[in-house]
Amino acid sequence: MALPDSITTCLSQPVHYAICKLGFEKTDTYDINNILSGNGEICWQAVTEHVCYLESDQSVDYIKSIRSLGPVCESVNLYFKSLTKEQFVIQYASCFHWTNCTEVFLEVFDALQYTRATEVALGLMKLTSCLERALGDVYLLKGNDCPFLLRDLLASEQLADVFGQAVMNVLRVFIGSPRGLNLRNVLWHGFASPQEIPAKYCAMLLFLTAGLGQLLQTYLLQTKSVLVHRPYVTFTSLEELDAFPLNNEILSIAEELVKLSNFVLKMMLPFWLAALTAFRESRYADSVILLLPQLEVGLRLLFTTSNKCPNRLLTAESSALYTTFDEMLAKHLDNEEVNQLPVVLEEPAMASDFLWDFLNHQEGPRIRDHLSHGEINLETFPREVANQIVGFAITILCRFSDEDMFSLKEHMVIKPLMSCASCYQSRFHPISRLKKQVLECMKSIHLWPELPTVPEEQVQKIKGLEGNTEADTLILMISEIISQLQHYMPQNCCSSDDPINSVLTERLLVELCDTRICTLYSPRPVLEVVVVLRRISAQCHQVSQQVIAGAGLRYTQWVNKTLRSRQRHNYRRMLSSIKFLSPVLRLILLLITLELVSVHSVCKKNPFDYQQYLKFLKSVLQYTENLVTYTSPEKNKWDETMELTKNTLIKLRKIGDRKLMLMHLAT
Repeated sequence: MALPDSITTCLSQPVHYAICKLGFEKTDTYDINNILSGNGEICWQAVTEHVCYLESDQSVDYIKSIRSLGPVCESVNLYFKSLTKEQFVIQYASCFHWTNCTEVFLEVFDALQYTRATEVALGLMKLTSCLERALGDVYLLKGNDCPFLLRDLLASEQLADVFGQAVMNVLRVFIGSPRGLNLRNVLWHGFASPQEIPAKYCAMLLFLTAGLGQLLQTYLLQTKSVLVHRPYVTFTSLEELDAFPLNNEILSIAEELVKLSNFVLKMMLPFWLAALTAFRESRYADSVILLLPQLEVGLRLLFTTSNKCPNRLLTAESSALYTTFDEMLAKHLDNEEVNQLPVVLEEPAMASDFLWDFLNHQEGPRIRDHLSHGEINLETFPREVANQIVGFAITILCRFSDEDMFSLKEHMVIKPLMSCASCYQSRFHPISRLKKQVLECMKSIHLWPELPTVPEEQVQKIKGLEGNTEADTLILMISEIISQLQHYMPQNCCSSDDPINSVLTERLLVELCDTRICTLYSPRPVLEVVVVLRRISAQCHQVSQQVIAGAGLRYTQWVNKTLRSRQRHNYRRMLSSIKFLSPVLRLILLLITLELVSVHSVCKKNPFDYQQYLKFLKSVLQYTENLVTYTSPEKNKWDETMELTKNTLIKLRKIGDRKLMLMHLAT
């Protein structure tokens, strides 16, 4: 691994020149009064005239534009420094209301007053994400689907219609184009160190955001439009994110680790220390915003070293690909060779699973995406999420520290953290979500015995409804299928006296779901099977919820004597059906789980057998979908439910006899 002390910048020479030097070449003093009217409004024409264009196609000449705008930015920076906080608030606070996060922009003003490089860089990252979100809201005044990428948003006709093309070109010089300063990307992807971001560019973007607010206010008045802010993304099931224990002792050790770990580039050290400080101060969004780019640059260092491509450490040009999280976590490099980074990370941090969970999986928190695109309310960012990112970062620092740091890494306070990292299992991969679905469905079915029911002797009084032997036949068939499955389940989990209630238990499903299944780089057939299994599980859960709701309603109506004769007959059939539906649903959950444990065996099937297997799974899915229909309050088709179940059990028994399932392949 390259020694971090030997690296002084992650900006390639042309990008470093553009950001750190180009805007300083013109030393003219620019009068702020040229772009500010007496009442503080921004004179956009005086700004847009500094954008230069290529003679060939009239596209923006970014080099000349940056050079020309340099003195303007300096003038704006000095102007802001001349204002007190009170003056700035009176003059400009209302100009940021359109962003829906005025406080963030007021914080950026504070950072500029003291020119602390780390705070300015942090402010710029927050500013660009909030600005992007606000521009997306404006886009939706005229368009439907807001572009995901900032560069596409800034190049859109919709924003040009609202603000004017010349104004959008000014923004593109600073953000959104890899040919310009591209400040958002070089910061969010961890390429720029604090001292490489001139404060005057942060001041200029603050100034431009206020100016956009002034333009938008005029536009809204003229068009009688109302700007609607999209709701923020909220994190649900925060308890699922609880992976790493943190306390003040661990944070203190982390502050020592960052100064010594090979994972940290020396020039980036201020970002790490600021992130840990922010976490201590309960500024959780700030902590994560500071840490994510540092994890990316540290992993990029490992990626370029392990894959022997040191040139990929630097910022790519507009014509080449940035080396970002997506590429670093991929199975193969762009030349089809196997990516060595996951191999380096796999032990003991289980880093690949964690990073995929928190950054990439669609059902995970996708923290970097949501934060960098301004989709999260920074003021209410949850500690639980920050806790996991900080905890993971500390395990990485330990993992890539010199051997002479053994005493720190073996410190009794750090050991629990490292232990959690070593046994981390994916929580947001489709396989993990299926496990969760199965257990939640089982909990729902376990509520059935507690459902209020009319005493049997009262039900039997209904004329024309004698005891139902069909239900007993179905239960016998379920027992036979269970006996087929005995060989594929943990031993000693079946009682010969009561095979259904001794096997189809939550305890067995929990035990099977605890089986570690590889989730990293799951082959396509595996994911296709998991998708169908998840749909089956979801249908089973819906059936359970409908039965619970229907049984409760019918019991209440029975007690209140509001059921008509036909409804009483139907209620009797429902109670009879519940007796076999519970074991049937539990049997399906068991089959799902046994197939999941063996899911990677699907890759052993030839194409024909694979298609036949999928066809079988989809027939089970069709059964559960029909169950949802028949057990719905609108249908209540309990006789049809019984016949449908009988046919499905016959099919399951045949499939078991022919040993066509994945559990058969795995043994």
